[in-house]
Amino acid sequence: MEYAAPFLLRNRHMQTIYPSLFRKIRPAAYQRRRIDTPDGDFLDLDFSGQGNDRVVVILHGLEGNATRKYVLGMVHIFNEAGFDTVSMNFRGCSGEPNKLLRFYHSGETDDLQTVIEYLVSLGKYTAIHLVGFSLGGNVTLKYIGERGTAIGPLIKSAVAISVPCDLKGSSAELEKKHNTIYMQRFIRDLKEKLRLKQMQYPDGISLEGFQHIRTFRQFDDRYTGPMHGFRDAIDYWQQCSSLFVLHQISIPTLLINAKDDPFLSPACYPYEIARHSDTFFLETPFNGGHVGFVTFNEPYYWSEQRALAFFREHA
Repeated sequence: MEYAAPFLLRNRHMQTIYPSLFRKIRPAAYQRRRIDTPDGDFLDLDFSGQGNDRVVVILHGLEGNATRKYVLGMVHIFNEAGFDTVSMNFRGCSGEPNKLLRFYHSGETDDLQTVIEYLVSLGKYTAIHLVGFSLGGNVTLKYIGERGTAIGPLIKSAVAISVPCDLKGSSAELEKKHNTIYMQRFIRDLKEKLRLKQMQYPDGISLEGFQHIRTFRQFDDRYTGPMHGFRDAIDYWQQCSSLFVLHQISIPTLLINAKDDPFLSPACYPYEIARHSDTFFLETPFNGGHVGFVTFNEPYYWSEQRALAFFREHA
């Protein structure tokens, strides 16, 4: 199934902005469960479903959460198709600051493993599928690639959408003038997260001079890298880009990156890796923007329909 953008939404920025501003979608009837992490922190999981034996774990993007419209679209389409869903809120994204100084980042796969282990421990699911958006998509792909053929037997397939799998290149793309509005919003949201964290750890975080931070390179050099055990931004990007482990993926996995995505660098379209893999598939619609793929006159966006079709195809 190919994506055809509506005539009025063939601009990459319109595709990116339209869903968050204008999409109307009902809330999910979530049931929240809090689980502990091995390092003494917690994760908030939002469950939706009717006791099915198949579950889809959904991972949001940077500074998102389980209530974002793109997450809710996936929740509803999979619930209607007979899947339970678990919308995973990254640390500090559920409406309450997490306990530790650290929070989450693009390559944090241990927390996803904690969620998988919890779902397995429930003893009710015979199949687990993964859907990740943007940063959550990079976490999803890195998790699957890192584990290779040793991945848990209940994890059957995955779909990743609008993924900056080359973190260095995507950070450079976001520094370009046409992406200023996005970059300013990301930095503003991250500053608010750090402000709350500083209230917990006044001696652990300094916001002095933050007004001079304009890019991910500056932010990751000062905060993300050191707070999570990396030397600097380059070290963080190198170790956490899923691009470098895509060739190790051993379960059916689909990456959907629109060619007009304003956030993505050329390396985020790994055609050669997909061409030489029997399990990693790449689709690059001409339009779609970043987490767009808007569809009019249908209840669900094209990316949601495509994810469901992929899971059914590889069930």
